Amino acid sequence: MNITDQLDTYVTNPAGASRVFHLVPNLYFYPRMLITVFRAWRKARRKGFTDEDWIRYSAYIVHFLERVDCRFVIQGKKNFMGLEGPCVFVGNHMSTLETFILGAIVRPHRKITFVVKEGLVRYPIFKHIMISREPVVVKRDNPREDFKVVMEEGLDRLRRGYSVVVFPQAERSLAFDPQKFNSIGVKLARKARVPVVPLALKTDAWGQGRLIKDFGKIRPFRPVFLNFGKAMQVQGSGKEEHQKIADFISSRLDAWQSYSRWFGME
Repeated sequence: MNITDQLDTYVTNPAGASRVFHLVPNLYFYPRMLITVFRAWRKARRKGFTDEDWIRYSAYIVHFLERVDCRFVIQGKKNFMGLEGPCVFVGNHMSTLETFILGAIVRPHRKITFVVKEGLVRYPIFKHIMISREPVVVKRDNPREDFKVVMEEGLDRLRRGYSVVVFPQAERSLAFDPQKFNSIGVKLARKARVPVVPLALKTDAWGQGRLIKDFGKIRPFRPVFLNFGKAMQVQGSGKEEHQKIADFISSRLDAWQSYSRWFGME
C-alpha cells in the first residue's frame, strides 16, 4: 500500500520498520530529512520544483518516519477525493509533520496550497520550497489585515483550482482549544462557495525542540493520525459548520488519546 494511492485509508505496515533505527530515530531521520529538503530547495531555487517532486519528497518523509517505526493511520480521503472542484481544508495544527506530509496525502488527488505565516517564506532554504507552492501569506500581527489577505488571495487560489489548507490556530499546539480556533477557513469557503473539509490530526510523534522548534525528538511510540471529515457546503453565517469542524476535531483527538493511553503509547 502506498500513501499516494487512490484509497480511502492508509495504515503503515510495521514490517517495514527497522529495530535498529527505532532505537536511534533522530540519528536516522534528521540527516535523511535534511538531504531531502536540500534537494527540494535546489530545485525550487531554480524554479524547477514540480508537483510531482513535492509528492515524491513528501512520501520520502513518511517513509523515513516509518523506518523508525512511526505508525500512520490516515482515514477519510474519500471525503475530498470525490469532490468535483476545490475545497477548503480546516484543521488543527500540532507539529511540523503535517506541513511535510500533506503533499503526499492530498496532492495526488487535487492541487493544494496553504495559508502560512510570513516567517515560513523567509525561513532559510525552506522558503524557496514554500514559495513554489504559491501559499497565502499572513503576518499574524494584524488580524484585520490577515483576514483581508486570506479572503482575497485565498479566493484567487480557489478560483484557479487550488484547494486551500487553513490552520486557524495562531500557533502549533499539542492541545486543541476551540476558543482559539477561529472561523476564517469557513468564511473563505463561504465566500468562494466551495465545500469545507474538516481535518483532525495528531502528529506529536514529531516533537518540538527546545533550541530549534522544528527539530524536536522523534517519538516512534506515538502513532500519527489524520482523519478527513465529510465535506460540508457552508450555509448562512457558517457558525454551524464551524462548530461541527471543532466538534469533529475534538472528538477525534479524544478518541486517539484514549487509544494511546490504552496501549501505553504516551
